[in-house]
Amino acid sequence: MDKTEYRAIEAHMHECMRDAAHDKHHIYRVLYAALDIASHEKDVDYDILIAACLLHDIGRDRQFADHSLCHAHMGGEMAYEFLTAQRGWEAEKAAHVQGCIAAHRFRRGNPPQSTEAKILFDADKLEAAGAIGLARTFIHSGQVGEPLYILDESGHIITEGGGAEVSSFFQEYNYKLKNVYDKFHTSRAKAIAKQRQWTTIDFYNGLHEEITGTYQNGTAKLNKILS
Repeated sequence: MDKTEYRAIEAHMHECMRDAAHDKHHIYRVLYAALDIASHEKDVDYDILIAACLLHDIGRDRQFADHSLCHAHMGGEMAYEFLTAQRGWEAEKAAHVQGCIAAHRFRRGNPPQSTEAKILFDADKLEAAGAIGLARTFIHSGQVGEPLYILDESGHIITEGGGAEVSSFFQEYNYKLKNVYDKFHTSRAKAIAKQRQWTTIDFYNGLHEEITGTYQNGTAKLNKILS
C-alpha cells in the first residue's frame, strides 16, 4: 500500500466517523496498536490489516440511527463496496477486509479467523482496556444518556445487569470492561492488556468507595438533622 492509496482510504474513513467515542483518534489508536501487534506475528498482509483498521467502524453511524443494525456487519459491507470501487483492489482482497471488520465486534458470535482479523479484534479490544477504556465508556454513556450509577431499594450501587438498553458505568464495567482481558487472541495484545488492567480495577474500586462513602456519611448526617 502506497501513501496515495492510504490517503484515499483514510479520507473515506474521515467522511464516515461522527461518533465522539469512535472518532478518527480511536481509529488511529487501533491502527497503531494493530501495527505493534502485527510486528510480533508472522505472514501479516499489511494491505488487508491497514484497510480493515481504517474502515472497521464506518458502520457506526448507521447503527446509531438504527439500533437493530450491527455496525460490524454494515461496516464490512460498506468497506467492501468502497474498496472494490478503488483501483487495485480485487474482490478477494476486499472480501478479506470485509471479513475482518465483520468479526471485530466484542458482542457478536462471529470470532475472527484470519491473522489480520485477530489482530484487528485485539487492537480494537485494547480500546476497552485501561484508562482509555474507562474514558471511552464515559463518553459513550454521556452520548446515550446512561447514568454513572443506579441504586437499588437499599441504597446500594447495582453492579450487575449490564448490556441492557440503559445501564450504568458499574453495570457496564462488570458486563464488558472487566471481562475483556481474557478475550485476546495474540500474545502481544494480552501483554499490553495485562499492563493496563490494574488501572481499571483501581479506578472502579475507588469510584465505588467514594460514592458509597458519600451516601453513607450524607444520609447519616441528614437523618440526624431531620430527627
